[in-house]
Order: sequence, then structure tokens, then C-alpha cells
Amino acid sequence: MDYHALNAMLNLYDADGKIQFDADKRAAREYFLQHVNQNTVFFHSLKERLDYLVEKEYYEPAVLEKYPFEFIQQINDFAYGKKFRFETFLGAFKYYTSYTLKTFDGKRYLERFEDRVVMTALGLADGDQKLALELVDEIISGRFQPATPTFLNTGKAQRGELVSCFLLRIEDNMESISRGINSSLQLSKRGGGVALLLSNIRESGAPIKQIENQSSGIIPVMKLLEDSFSYANQLGARQGAGAVYLNAHHPDILRFLDTKRENADEKIRIKTLSLGVVIPDITFELAKNGEDMYLFSPYDVERVYGVPFGDISVTEKYREMVDDARIKKTKINAREFFQTLAEIQFESGYPYIMFEDTVNKANPIKGRINMSNLCSEILQVNTPTTYNEDLSYNEIGKDISCNLGSLNIALAMDGRDLGRSVETAIRALTAVSDQSHITSVRSIEDGNDRSHAIGLGQMNLHGYLAREHVHYGSEVGLDFTNIYFYTVVFHALRASNLIAIERGQVFDGFWDSTYASGEFFDKYTDQVWEPQTEKVAELFAGMPIPTQDDWKALKASIQQHGIYNQNLQAVPPTGSISYINNSTSSIHPIASKIEIRKEGKLGRVYYPAPFMSNENLEYYEDAYEIGYEKVIDTYAAATQHVDQGLSLTLFFKDTVTTRDINKAQIYAWKKGIKTIYYIRLRQMALEGTELDMCVSCTL
Repeated sequence: MDYHALNAMLNLYDADGKIQFDADKRAAREYFLQHVNQNTVFFHSLKERLDYLVEKEYYEPAVLEKYPFEFIQQINDFAYGKKFRFETFLGAFKYYTSYTLKTFDGKRYLERFEDRVVMTALGLADGDQKLALELVDEIISGRFQPATPTFLNTGKAQRGELVSCFLLRIEDNMESISRGINSSLQLSKRGGGVALLLSNIRESGAPIKQIENQSSGIIPVMKLLEDSFSYANQLGARQGAGAVYLNAHHPDILRFLDTKRENADEKIRIKTLSLGVVIPDITFELAKNGEDMYLFSPYDVERVYGVPFGDISVTEKYREMVDDARIKKTKINAREFFQTLAEIQFESGYPYIMFEDTVNKANPIKGRINMSNLCSEILQVNTPTTYNEDLSYNEIGKDISCNLGSLNIALAMDGRDLGRSVETAIRALTAVSDQSHITSVRSIEDGNDRSHAIGLGQMNLHGYLAREHVHYGSEVGLDFTNIYFYTVVFHALRASNLIAIERGQVFDGFWDSTYASGEFFDKYTDQVWEPQTEKVAELFAGMPIPTQDDWKALKASIQQHGIYNQNLQAVPPTGSISYINNSTSSIHPIASKIEIRKEGKLGRVYYPAPFMSNENLEYYEDAYEIGYEKVIDTYAAATQHVDQGLSLTLFFKDTVTTRDINKAQIYAWKKGIKTIYYIRLRQMALEGTELDMCVSCTL
């Protein structure tokens, strides 16, 4: 039977009313027999294959030259000896469609999964044979999966960057705006999405050179950016993608939100650019008290305080700015603002939300976080870039790269050595940062070189809990999430400390961080963290959970030697890498037991939730059934141990009202959530109009 037809049987019950899981496994096997094997270029030996791929400029010779051929043969045999098999048809299809090396005409395959794993490991290990073997073991076993740009590009001669996405800030001058647009083009053509901060740009009608009513505000900048991302299509692989963030107290905030209304005028309507709103605590306080909220001119704020609007804590300075006659201000009703926010989210799923004060209270690094990225999980400090009159750099600021990869929670737990898996992943992601040199955008290059920031993510939480007969969001589920992430943060810091010791180098700014002062460790040294339920204690049996003494020893080592990476964790909304890794996406619940995707000319493809069987279906409630409270509770349990953010999508049934969305926002804020990604309504998925996922972090 045709592999596509076999896969479609997942959507049909058998005579006993059971889901036909075996049909999908048969579909994966038939896909290889009917398609992959028929279209693969085979070689007589590994040496013949590598010589050919280097000669024809498919592989980067510098990667292979760092290893003796005997070792490459050894690591290749090791990978193939693992007898890897794709668990699902979609996993195999995604890999061969989106990742594997193809002939330049795109018609034949030059790599199997094992070959891509080996080349990724050799590239990231940079000549370190021990690390290369460890990476192959972690990736081929499914415990660690690099993000798409890394897994797709490493070792290839014709490739994009290894980085998932970028964050740029724009200042309130034409030089910075034009540089921001140019940088977006440069970054987008190299792969990965780009997010930009617009909060510093003066509002519509603000003066220019003291002449009133001259500024056009942020909307024209948004239109220019949208056109730029449409133009830069990354070698035709996928259209460029961008996001823009604006502070809720910017005077253009309502115009900003209106660009996503279904009936917006085409002159202002934003179709493909993602929107994010930065909301400080004071906004919630004003809404709670039924007060108006003042919106402040960024031009005047910078003139009065000497720093851009995005670097001001609106909560701290709010009353002061209200009383300052030098700052032009307008006001809107705070409750009506939140109502508008919910209306736009109801219509479009946007905007993303960043809870500014929650983010900055948890930030261990000196400086202010004022934006996030295209998937709302990257939260890092940035600094402005300034220019001379001839447009040369006066001072190069600090912009942000996202160097991502994720652990498969289920398989990492099965490996029974979480410390080893985390350390190998941290070293792999550090290699991505070390090997990324994007000279076309100096603020990105300098920011990366100074911070060595990475983002270790997690996926397959729901799959693991369901396999272990634990309900998502239950007491046991929350207990596991807490202890798992508690253990991960310890091993991530330990790994970064080891790298700092080995290299004798720390990230720029370490000595001003709460890591150096020791304050960061107080919550771990002042109390005992251990499983609160018998089930979670059983799940961690035989696996060491860090003790207070462990934390005290790590604290002492970090205060003496530092850590190499400014940031260590970020949980993205994993998409394609989840399919090839047979994982539920990120740490949120499944959207459906059998997911339906449209895959190009193939049409509908079906994907069963990992580890699901006809016997454990009750543990696979979907996100719409589970409800937003349990999803938020789960993310809150994890958030307290993650230095950056977690991409949180909230799911609602089609009976939802804007009041329900407001309640969810308030609940998330009160629970210490840092960001909210998309709002998804069940009717969207059923009607086939579900929102596009982040093209860089999920893929």
C-alpha cells in the first residue's frame, strides 16, 4: 500500500474502534522503500562518499580536516550501529524534506539521518573527538536535538547560519531606523527570524528638529520592515520572518494594535509581521483601580532622562513622568486597553505579551530587558548602537543572537544521566555561539562575542507525563516539572562553570551579575528542593537531585571562576525538530491526539502524539480540554528555574470571550509568567486556519 494512504489510516478507526498506530509505522517503512531508497545516491565506501561531497562542494572540507579519517570511520560506524529508525511517517518525511543534504537540483538525497548527525557532531565539536562522540550519542539516541538552522547547516559548504533568530533594537533617529531595516535584510537572508524594538521611536505627530507634527510614528517603519522580510526569502527555502515589540505606554500603542484588525485599512494593515507588546506592572495596577493610563512621548522621555524610553522602568518612573510637564503625554483607559488587547488576540492571535517587570526582576544580568524575539522565549539585555554623521559607528551596542537546541525530556530521563546530557548540550550550543560570526551586523557579532549566550530548551513534557500515566497539570505533573527544571538549571550552570574554568574566560559583565554576587543562588541554598509526591520520587530514583550542599559548592566555584555563557536556558515552541525527534512540542500540551498537517503537494499528513496507544488515551487530553490554568501552572513551575523565557501558547475553546482572555492574561501575570506567545482558538484549528508557528525557533 502507498505510504501516504497508510499514514491516512491514522484518521480511521479499525473494526474494533481502535486507532491504527501500526499503519503509521508501516507508512514510515514504506516511505523508505518506495521513495527514499529509490532517490538516494549510494557510494561504495565512506571515503568515496566524503571525497565526492568535498570535491563537488557539498561538504565543508575544513570540518573533516580536523579529524583523522580513522576517527571519522569510527564515529560513522558508531552512529550506524545505533540502528536509528524514525518512529513516525511525518518524522521521516520532515527529515528528508527539510534537513538532509540533496543534490543541487534537489532531486536526490546525499545523506541518511546518521550522516547528518555525524556531520553536525563533527562540525560542532571542532576537532574534539570526545565531544564529537558524545554529541553523536546524544543526538542519535534522541536525547538532544539541535535547532533547525544548526542541524540543517552544520558542515555544509553551501549553507546559512547556525543561529535560530536575532533581536535588534532601533533608536529614535533615521540612522538607526535605516540600519535596522538593512540589518533585518542581512540577517533574514542568512536564515532565522528577526525581532526589533520600536519603543524608542517617537510617536506620530511628534516634533522633528523642534518642528511640531512632523514624525510619522512607527507604522511606516513597520510597513518597511514587512516588505523587507517578504523580499529576503532565504534562498527560496522560506520567507523571511520578523516581529516588532512596543511598550504599552507608547503613544502609538492603539495604532500598533489596530494594524492586526481584520477590517484594518490596507494602508496600515500588517499581514505577516508579528506584533509583541511590553506590559509593565503599573499597567495592571491602573486597570485594577479603574484609572486611565498615560502614554509618554519617547522623544521627551529620552530628552529628560538621557536614556531611551525602552531603558526606563515605566513602573518605577510612572508617577514621576505623569507629573513632569516636560514630557508630553496622552491618556487612555487602562481597562479599555486590555479589552482592545483581548479583541485583537481574539481576531488574530497577536500580539505576543512580555511582562516587563516580571522579566527584569528575574534577570541575573546588569541592564534592562525591553523586548523578546519572534517566538517570545529569548530575554536578554541589549544596549544601543550610536552613529557618527557619516553613518560610521560611534559606539557599537549589544544586540542578540538565539543559539538554540532542545532536550527530549522523556529520553533524557530514560538515559538516567541528566547531568551528562545537559553538559553535552551546553557544549554543543556554546559551539554554535563560538562559530557564529555575522560580520554584516556588527552589533549582533559583538553581542554574541561578548555574551556567549545560548538557550537550552526542552520538549516532550506531555509525551513523557502521559507515558508515565501522569495527567498534564496535575499535582504530580507540576511536581515533576519543578524538579526536572530544578535539576537542569544546576547542570547547565555547572557545565558553563566548567567551560569558564577550562578557557579561563567568563562572559562580559559576569562580575556585575547576581551570579558573581551570589544572590542568584539564595533560593537554592536557603531551602530544600525535593519531590513532593511519591510518583516523582520514583521517576527520579537512581538519578541524583542536587542538594543544598551541591548548590553551595557550585556557588563557590562560580563566584571564583565564573560562567562562560551569559544566558543558558530558553524554551522555544519546537516544531519540525519535535517531529523528527518524536516529541510533543515544547512543554505545552498536545493540540490534538492525531495532529493534521498540510505538507505541500503531499497534502494532509497525520501525526500521532508520541507514546500514545489505545490503552493510555486518557492521559492525552488536548490543550483546549486541559484549560489555560493548568498550562500556566506548568509553565510557572518551570519558569522559576529558567533564566530566559518559555514560549507559552494559550489554547481556548470556541466559546471563549475576550473577558476570558483577559482573565488568562491576569492569571499568567500573577503566576510569574514572563511572556505569552500566541492565543489559539479551537475553531481556528478545525477550520484549517490555525496560526503559523514561528519559522525559526519551531523549525
